[in-house]
Amino acid sequence: MADTYNYRIDHHGSLVRPADLTTIGVQRAVEGAVALQRRLRSTVVTDGDHPREDFRSAVLDAVPGFRRTDGTGPGGLVRWVAESLPKPNGPLLADWAERLVELTVIAPKASLPSPAYLAATTYRPGLGPSSARELGEALAEIIRTEIELLVSKGVRLIQLNNPLLLDQLAPDPAAPGALSFEDALAVEALAVRLDERPEGVRIAVAPGWAAPAAVDRARAEKLYGGIAADRWILPFDQGTAAELDLLRALPEDRDVCLGVVDATVPELEDLDTLLARIDAAGEVKDLEDAAVSPSRGFADVASRPLLSAEEQRRKLVLVETLARYCWGNEF
Repeated sequence: MADTYNYRIDHHGSLVRPADLTTIGVQRAVEGAVALQRRLRSTVVTDGDHPREDFRSAVLDAVPGFRRTDGTGPGGLVRWVAESLPKPNGPLLADWAERLVELTVIAPKASLPSPAYLAATTYRPGLGPSSARELGEALAEIIRTEIELLVSKGVRLIQLNNPLLLDQLAPDPAAPGALSFEDALAVEALAVRLDERPEGVRIAVAPGWAAPAAVDRARAEKLYGGIAADRWILPFDQGTAAELDLLRALPEDRDVCLGVVDATVPELEDLDTLLARIDAAGEVKDLEDAAVSPSRGFADVASRPLLSAEEQRRKLVLVETLARYCWGNEF
């Protein structure tokens, strides 16, 4: 029997905002997002990130110590810098999560930027924190506290996003930047440290949107072993050997969510091709411990959606269809 709490039909959290968001208001937009996910039979439901500018905003807008700059980075993300060690300043997502719980009986999900990602991208030498590691550890405590609060509010799946980690699994990885690979693992480990997980609660990590060209097995095992996440959300939309290698290195006691459809292109994947990839995954991982999703969020930056709302809907329908081919109605 399928795991009751595996949340088979998943997505990364961000959805395309409605064109009339400024007219209808954020609350109604969130209600619309919940209704969409219910119609699509998702096994998790998020607020679509509609209340936020981008996938980092829950932290950067709410936690003192960060300053917005005029520059932009990859993907159109506004650059922020840490001017001092961040301090707790109340809930980050919990207020919206509480409203989400009231809107649906489907398992509520919340997505947060990981502390290591924020530290790596906002640390500037000589500008406050003594090191990126120190900055990351301060952020990890804030995010861990938020995870505990989210769980107490009824959120069942919490996802931490770090788009940089998979780049460090290549046989010849690029320079890690402000935070070393080892320090990043130590920081992430602090954030996911939850002493008690109520029934059905999963802490997930999305370590990147695309697999490297090749995977260093030892480094992949170090990644999974260093962060005690229940679920790993892995790219699985290109059919490469590296994607299978990422899955092959995953410990048996960890769940996996396979990002099976490409969230960056409007064309729909062929269902038989997707089923063949799932069959290949089943040869290296027990699919009773698996779920499926798009490869990444559809609008991690609110003003730069990757697809139209209708293209997004078709992709989500395809994910749901694939899940039912794989597991029937055992959700």
